[in-house]
Amino acid sequence: MNIYLNGEQREIANGTTLGELLAQLEMTQQRIAVEINLNIIPRSQHAKTLLRADDKVEVVRAIGGG
Repeated sequence: MNIYLNGEQREIANGTTLGELLAQLEMTQQRIAVEINLNIIPRSQHAKTLLRADDKVEVVRAIGGG
């Protein structure tokens, strides 16, 4: 099935969770914020959140600096 990840179409397997997608992207240990269809998804819900066809997923990584 297809989703939109940061505005770009991406094919993923049916039944993929947000946690699995983030693991594929090697982002599980990073400080990130995730939004699906304009709803912020708390980190505690990543493993339970099932992605659906045509979901619009936005992942923003926090970058510190000084």
